[in-house]
Amino acid sequence: MIKAVLFDLDDTLLDINLTAFVARFLWGRAKILSRAARVPLPLAYAWQAQGYLEINAPGRRQDSLTNGEFFDRRVSELSGVPMDEASLVNAFGFYEREYIRRFRDGLVMARPQRGARKTVERAMSLGYTVALATNPTFSLAVDLVRMEWAHVDDLDFRLISHIGNSTRCKPEARYYQEFCAQLGLAPEECLMVGNDASRDFPRPDIGLCTAYVGHGLPQRAVWRGPIGELGNHLQEICATLDSQGAGKKV
Repeated sequence: MIKAVLFDLDDTLLDINLTAFVARFLWGRAKILSRAARVPLPLAYAWQAQGYLEINAPGRRQDSLTNGEFFDRRVSELSGVPMDEASLVNAFGFYEREYIRRFRDGLVMARPQRGARKTVERAMSLGYTVALATNPTFSLAVDLVRMEWAHVDDLDFRLISHIGNSTRCKPEARYYQEFCAQLGLAPEECLMVGNDASRDFPRPDIGLCTAYVGHGLPQRAVWRGPIGELGNHLQEICATLDSQGAGKKV
């Protein structure tokens, strides 16, 4: 029985040029690190980018570190600078809480996805547990800023995935299993809503169904269409999944 609806954030609830955001975000962090390490900015950026890529790497070792711990350890290895040094922690914290708010416009072009908030509110009104299952490569502070841009920061999400509470990234099954477990639920009791055909479907399949709101035609999707339309069909989708069992299309 479906008990929770899990929403992706970027390009699902938030219309954003994510590539531009990630590049600008890492460049800003690199500026802080370059001063601390006293190295050229491009080198500090390369360290940040390498760490970011490795937490997403499918071949990552079977460690039990959170993504944040893994990222900090890898950047420390590359730079020789302890990422837990107090002045760095404070600088990164301010940067992620406050400074990145300036990134909303320009190439990033962050705006609420049309109809997304209404769909989240519909899931809540139907009594489902609602959580934000965004790819956990940013801190909670960065997630909260992007939620503000999406105009969903005031909604009562039961759980938000971030770099500090996840040990893997999408689409690894382990990420989804851990996220559902934190809600006290099994994957087959949740419906994922996302736009990315490569990331918003667990690999391997663990019984978590996905409603797809992107532009492709993934065969595993139990529903396809715009996020603004999903709310109108959500009750029917979940009822059909309850009657048919996970993995069958609506």
